[in-house]
Amino acid sequence: MKKITLPAAKNQSILSSVDKSELLSIVGSLQKKKIVVIGDLMLDVYIQGKVARISPEAPIPVVEISEKDKKMPGGAANVAANITALGGKASIIGTTGKDLAGRELVSELKKSGVDTTGILALSDRPTTEKTRVIAHTQQVVRIDREVKSELTDKQQDQVIQKALRAIKDADGVIFEDYNKGLLTTKVIRKLVAFAKAKKKIITVDPKFHNFFEFKGVTVMKPNMKEMTEALGTEAVGETFETIGFKAMKKLQCKSVVLTRSEHGMTLFEQGQQPRTIPTVAREVYDVSGAGDTVIATLTLALTAGATLLQAAALANYAAGIEVEKLGVATVSAEELTQRLLEEMNH
Repeated sequence: MKKITLPAAKNQSILSSVDKSELLSIVGSLQKKKIVVIGDLMLDVYIQGKVARISPEAPIPVVEISEKDKKMPGGAANVAANITALGGKASIIGTTGKDLAGRELVSELKKSGVDTTGILALSDRPTTEKTRVIAHTQQVVRIDREVKSELTDKQQDQVIQKALRAIKDADGVIFEDYNKGLLTTKVIRKLVAFAKAKKKIITVDPKFHNFFEFKGVTVMKPNMKEMTEALGTEAVGETFETIGFKAMKKLQCKSVVLTRSEHGMTLFEQGQQPRTIPTVAREVYDVSGAGDTVIATLTLALTAGATLLQAAALANYAAGIEVEKLGVATVSAEELTQRLLEEMNH
């Protein structure tokens, strides 16, 4: 979690070709766009303190807690929180346990203005909880409480029914997959088919399992690891450009936005050369949650009529703001507007 100052991106030409005043007007158009987020919900817990000594019991630091635990929406829940922070309307479809963590997560989402009527509280599994212990801004350890097995058939049907109702009124649908058992083959196939039939913008933040079930969506947004794992032997020895087009062909999707950490993001569209947008973060404190900010901003922008290049550029600026914050965080429309104005006056 230590601060990293990034070198200036060498290839700024693509970003400089994007009209910043057009991006500003797109930010204004994000208001009231309705997005349904379907995926694995998590509660992110941050325990912060300081280390003054090593434990006499084992060679490990003793963290003395210095402030109250911070509890925030994580996973798909953080994507929904990012949408409302940007001025959109978000409804979330997912599951929690019938436990304190689940109640806290729903409470935090309601505070963010997210519609939580699509959340199913289950008695046979806990709420996924990720606890990070941080000392002097450095993450010491992360503790995960979770069950990753697939939901039962009955539970999948309940999720599908809640999602169908929400998709009808939405401008866009985000599938946020962390392979925690919610997005099964059955759930994906039914909901993608329904959203396509209703002509919705569909974006996907995938993981390794069920990667190729998301056929025919608007945008697939994997990172390099997810893409190469999904393609397996087909990716061996290939350039990232070849890998991107291979994945797009197999997925029969309109476009792929491949996120490449400090190398920015590369856009793949049918009939176009790959285009790479360099990272615009000024300083990096913490990359956790950056992908959530990207998919939220990208999807909102597409529903507001942005081109893929404009949507990705806007998402890139939003992610640049998010990584400057400690922990999983949201980016507001005001922050994004301010950053764009600074860029225009640069």
